[in-house]
Amino acid sequence: MLDHGVRQYVSDKLALMGVNSDPYSTEPTIIFILAAVGVAVISYLIVYKIIVRTVNFAISKNKKSWGNSLTNHEVLEKIALLVPIMILDLLIPPILTHHPVLETLTDRLLGVSVLVMFIWMTFALLDALNEIADNKGVTRRMPIKSFVQLIKLFTFFVGIVVSVSILANESPVIFLSGLGVATGLVMLVFKDTILGFVAGIQLAANRMVSLNDWIEMNDYGANGSIEEVSLTTVKVRNFDNTVTMLPAYALVQNAFINWQGMSDSGGRRIMRSVNIDLTSIRFMTEEEIEALKEIRILREFLFEKSREIKEFNENLEDVHHAANLRQMTNVGVFRAYLTTYLRSHKDIHHYMLFMVRQLAPTSEGLPLQIYAFTNNTDWVFYEGVQADIFDHIYAIMPMFGLRPFQAFGGHDAGRIGLQE
Repeated sequence: MLDHGVRQYVSDKLALMGVNSDPYSTEPTIIFILAAVGVAVISYLIVYKIIVRTVNFAISKNKKSWGNSLTNHEVLEKIALLVPIMILDLLIPPILTHHPVLETLTDRLLGVSVLVMFIWMTFALLDALNEIADNKGVTRRMPIKSFVQLIKLFTFFVGIVVSVSILANESPVIFLSGLGVATGLVMLVFKDTILGFVAGIQLAANRMVSLNDWIEMNDYGANGSIEEVSLTTVKVRNFDNTVTMLPAYALVQNAFINWQGMSDSGGRRIMRSVNIDLTSIRFMTEEEIEALKEIRILREFLFEKSREIKEFNENLEDVHHAANLRQMTNVGVFRAYLTTYLRSHKDIHHYMLFMVRQLAPTSEGLPLQIYAFTNNTDWVFYEGVQADIFDHIYAIMPMFGLRPFQAFGGHDAGRIGLQE
């Protein structure tokens, strides 16, 4: 009755203007539609210009990361767009009551429009939540982006089913029951998505990888930091600035190295050998030992070792043959020197294992290995410390009468030729 009274009032006003029409004819209907559009536009302006801008201003003053995320993804702006469409969905179909075909078409299209806007708003909210989790550091422990993408995918399919049901004016249950037939096809098409989701859960539950972890996976050519963990892929920024995209399930099905434990430990291992020419290894003379006592860090070792050897040799009852006597070797003194040198080095981690050890001799000489940890895991720092240590080793070896092994090369051949 109220609707008829309003329409009759509009029809009477049109009659005064010289337009004779039925209350349910085209002219009053167009006026009502324009009025509904006007109400929708006014509601949008009120929500956007007043409410949204006020809230965004308050968020900008608050300077909270979550507020900035909502602003960056325009969540409130999308809510403002949803309001006028919902108003049109409420007002337009009753206006077209006496135009059944047009009413049905408009009602269904507006219903789908409301659903699309709602899904769009949901996607923006999920993106904002993902950014908030990233800023809070949650994504380092859990692949939040994988779950966000899965929710988006699920929401998208639900939206398609509901949209089709609205357009067909049928219950969504009918369409959902028909999906059981296509389950095999869905499993085939979305195999990587399903495997990736399951892998994401395993990665999160076992804390196998996190953002910014340094991983090495030679089978896929990956050696760098993880930049992104999504539903189906893991993005790795290699150290040569190339990007490797790994299937998420590959990290579960294949072996890989995660170097993050090294970074967290505070020490990075040096394990490198210098090969000593076996022909340069010999016993040291008393004069050479006395000369080496001038080295401050070696002085205590030489005094103690000399006293120990002297006591042993003086108590020797057998013939004082060189083979029966204890003597210091140049490689032994050199190994003691390197041990003391590393113990006093300011860039070596003193609470982690370090040693200087001999490995099995090879055709390339006697490997003398440095096994220690730097107290800084930065790559550039580590390489600098390692280079400085071995620069020193190679430079000081002749002082102990030792020679590093080096394969015969063209320069050596040239020197022999010049000597001849």
